[in-house]
Amino acid sequence: MSESQLWEDVDAYFISHLTPDDPALDAALRESEAAQLPPVNVTANQGKLLQLLAQIQGARTILEIGTLGGYSTIWMARALPADGRLVTLEYSARHAEVASRNLARAGLDALVDVRVGPALESLPKLADENPAPFDLVFIDADKGNNPHYLEWALKLTSTGSLIVIDNVVREGRVADPDDTADDVRGTRAAIELIGAHPRLSGTAIQTVGGKGYDGFALARVLA
Repeated sequence: MSESQLWEDVDAYFISHLTPDDPALDAALRESEAAQLPPVNVTANQGKLLQLLAQIQGARTILEIGTLGGYSTIWMARALPADGRLVTLEYSARHAEVASRNLARAGLDALVDVRVGPALESLPKLADENPAPFDLVFIDADKGNNPHYLEWALKLTSTGSLIVIDNVVREGRVADPDDTADDVRGTRAAIELIGAHPRLSGTAIQTVGGKGYDGFALARVLA
């Protein structure tokens, strides 16, 4: 058995026991595949982790940067109270349409605000609305802009808020000093910002599974 097959088998075992089949989530994946969206959504066990983090936070407000088909959005929105709010930013209008249908099917469209356009244009507009600080921010968009997204997350959060950045390992490329690709440089800059910023305490975890070798960063806002 190959190493990657072993990772997939372990993922499948965990998912079968800890994240039972869910009609709305399964439909979101089918709809995304039918619409030919990139197959880069989080796995079921990663989605459950995001949901648990939101619940542990007691989150009432969540910001997501990178919606895709709304799969991770559904996981997180389900952790919110009835009067909670999730704002999700998606570059592609087509992806946002798919996500909106998936969220409506899941009965979450009243909780979720899907905004279309480049996130670095949407974020200043969101800040101008002077929203309540977000309790959880999930960053999963174009990796070259990760440090900019992190800086905006700091502006839109407060003490105790949690920031999660996905896909920070890049199959190990993040540690290769000769790799100067935009996604790697952006990821490194975000990691280094977490490590140096006086308002942040964070870590990063390597993962293996159905999506291969990757990982995520987790940072708590201190003040």
